[in-house]
Amino acid sequence: MSEKAFQRIYTHLSAITKATVSLEAQGVSNDELALVAGRLAQVVKIKDNTITLQVFGGTEDIPTNAEVTFFGEPPTLNVSEDLAGRFFNAYGDPIDGGPAVEGEKRQIGGPSVNPYKRRQPSQLIPTGIAGIDLNNTLVSGQKIPFFADPDQPYNQVMSMVALRADVDKIILGGMGLTNDDYLFFKNQFESAGALHKIISFVNTTDQPPVERLLIPDMALTAAEYFAVDKNEKVLVLLTDMTLYADALSIVSNRMDQIPSKDSMPGSLYSDLAKIYEKAVQLPDGGSITIIAVTTLNDGDITHAIPDNTGYITEGQLFLRADPDSGKVIVDPFRSLSRLKQLVQNKKTREDHSAVMNTSVRLYADAANAKTKLENGFDLSDYDLRCLDYAKEYATRLLAIDVNISIEEMLDTGWELFGKYFTKAETGLKEKLIEKYWKAVDKSL
Repeated sequence: MSEKAFQRIYTHLSAITKATVSLEAQGVSNDELALVAGRLAQVVKIKDNTITLQVFGGTEDIPTNAEVTFFGEPPTLNVSEDLAGRFFNAYGDPIDGGPAVEGEKRQIGGPSVNPYKRRQPSQLIPTGIAGIDLNNTLVSGQKIPFFADPDQPYNQVMSMVALRADVDKIILGGMGLTNDDYLFFKNQFESAGALHKIISFVNTTDQPPVERLLIPDMALTAAEYFAVDKNEKVLVLLTDMTLYADALSIVSNRMDQIPSKDSMPGSLYSDLAKIYEKAVQLPDGGSITIIAVTTLNDGDITHAIPDNTGYITEGQLFLRADPDSGKVIVDPFRSLSRLKQLVQNKKTREDHSAVMNTSVRLYADAANAKTKLENGFDLSDYDLRCLDYAKEYATRLLAIDVNISIEEMLDTGWELFGKYFTKAETGLKEKLIEKYWKAVDKSL
């Protein structure tokens, strides 16, 4: 071993696997970074003086006498207001041609906010997307995933949420993005003039998959700076958590760990939880809200990744193609926000819950009518009206391309009730009907 600029350098590896190298060393800490034959690596295991390093670029062609240089610290991010409007890689280095960010050095992946300092979420986060705001209202400090098939336009939805959400800062953590996806986000943010409040950490498909493992921690370290230090409302968008979990699996397999369900590592639950549990509502007004994309394998909701995610998060937003309207919608049957009752009728209009429940019940009646039709049964007049209602409801209130205020969503709901149903058929309270019912000429 030699000392060079206070860095510890070793030149003897005791073991090499597909993803890791091991050596005898002293004074090394967990998660510390190092260079192994010029490739970035991170400490993943310490047993006595035996140190195991995960090599991000893989260990191919690394000799046993490779030079190993320890950095003396785990991954860090310089935090300051200068992060805003910038794009960074998994190590926090700029990829937008701009200068490095000066600021306070913060270790990434630290513990979550002390539970004693947390408050019950109570602030509404409107997105303009009716399938979310009307039926699955988001609350600051919430953690919730989009479940979507790989061919769904989930990145476009994330972009819409980013540009419409009423928050102070938006932080994008892009994992395994194609270059087209990366340029899509960049162009969308730039053309909307919203770059000043958006910070992006990006790992693309042509970069080592294991680098994705750093992206959520980088994004959440930035989020904690703005939420905790600056008392700002921060929205963190993570896409795609399935690719993050796949990277965990790659590392686990290369380290010859015994896989658990669906070839995922046994630590999957805790690995996901340490990310999602960063969501928080703070007493001074700052908050971190996390929306993440989890793509499904052949629509399999029981796969280990969505299954574990469902136990950790506070609901899910389910995207699906609607054949009747030809739109991609937020499915009202499979979507759920477990915190929506904290803001509906409190931060929104008094009829919110009633309109939401009635809309979905009538949509369910339309689904029953469709089943009757497919099975060759005769349809009643009510069934036919339900089918017409469902198509317009999906087009005007469930489709992801709808961008209106919550009041407009509620007014649209009342318009559809008046257009297709009698007051009695809606089952709404007389007091609300007297105030909000919209008479529609059904002959039009």
